[in-house]
Amino acid sequence: MKNTKGIVNLSPPRFLLGIFVIFILLGTMLLKLPIATNEHISVLDSLFTATSAMTVTGLIVVDTGSVFTIFGQVVILLLIQVGGLGIMTFAVVIFLMIGRKIGVKERLIVTQALNQTSVGGVIELVKRLFLFSVILEGIAFLLLSLRWIPSLGWKEGAYASFFHAISAFNNAGFSIWENSLSDYVGDPVINIVISFLFIIGGLGFTVIFDIWKKGNPSNLSLHTKLMILGTFAVNLVSLLVIFILEYDNPGTLSNLTGLDKLQAAYFQAVTPRTAGFNTIDIGSMNDSTLFFTILLMFIGAGSASTGGGIKLTTFLALIFAVFAFLKEHDEVVVFRRAIEYKTIVRALAITVIGMLLIVVGIFFLNITEDASFISIVFETVSAFGTVGLSTGLTGHLTWMGKVVIILIMLIGKVGPLTLAFSFAHSSKANIRYPKEDLLTG
Repeated sequence: MKNTKGIVNLSPPRFLLGIFVIFILLGTMLLKLPIATNEHISVLDSLFTATSAMTVTGLIVVDTGSVFTIFGQVVILLLIQVGGLGIMTFAVVIFLMIGRKIGVKERLIVTQALNQTSVGGVIELVKRLFLFSVILEGIAFLLLSLRWIPSLGWKEGAYASFFHAISAFNNAGFSIWENSLSDYVGDPVINIVISFLFIIGGLGFTVIFDIWKKGNPSNLSLHTKLMILGTFAVNLVSLLVIFILEYDNPGTLSNLTGLDKLQAAYFQAVTPRTAGFNTIDIGSMNDSTLFFTILLMFIGAGSASTGGGIKLTTFLALIFAVFAFLKEHDEVVVFRRAIEYKTIVRALAITVIGMLLIVVGIFFLNITEDASFISIVFETVSAFGTVGLSTGLTGHLTWMGKVVIILIMLIGKVGPLTLAFSFAHSSKANIRYPKEDLLTG
């Protein structure tokens, strides 16, 4: 009885971390069943795949389409769906269906899981989130079916549409094909539908519902405005940069026609925002493009979204804070709204902890792996941002390298601050100390 009480009384960050680990271990056991694979795979490879699916990363050590059976692929899809929408989202939906009352403790956990700042209205948000996800994935399934069923047949085409609709909306990057979506580099339907799914999923559910509820752009929250404008600006700049850098690269864009080049550059510009799909060979990109992609993966998608990274609004908050400091302003003001000091500190903490995690990961992978430095950095940031893009290193990782990437994927998904809060003890005090300047810079 004592142990049960201890579990119930876990803080929201510890509870979320624990439940994630439990689902990953459950997924590992299911993927190790004989019915789940066409060939023998190790426990570590099962753990890696389950972690990658649950954290909606998309990095793979074995080919999803050939190694796993339909049963194994469905297990992966379930982990993706639960990991993308959030464990507590499904828990709340189940509670509502069976008529169970949702208490304050559950609401706090849901608030933590969806990265909300207030408990108020969080249950209504969950219901809308679940309904919106089902509808959007259903529409995407129908659109993709119109493209794939005529070419692949009813059974294979419908299944491919179903698999990729779920994987794309949840920013997972898993594909049943070994070369991801490279065979459709010039296909406008696949490029538009898949990218639309992971862009919407990456914007964040609070943004979608804010637009849905208010409609009028002038009434939108500061977070929504920054996410929309920031996403548009980053994607546009990324398109131009990748198009220019890869234009003459024979391994990527050089051999494509004009329109196909533009489509390939567009897709590769938006997918590093934690989607993980690719239509060109990542390993053949120029080092300059790889480095630029690393920056995009580190920034990531939006808060309360299916994506990872430090989040776009975190990045923007720091940029605005720097400009405010250089202009000697007392407040960070955006769209006539002052950003709170604690928000800036939180953004700084997320970024610093994320960078420290990446540095530690790179350090260990440099010891354990025989690969170029840019490939190691790329793979590490891809794992942290739960992106899933790879230069080809993941499939050749040593057992120690796999363990490192597994840990980075898990921390990247639950969030650096959630992990820190899970092991930290509250130390708030009423004591105030004298202030003194510290020389910096």
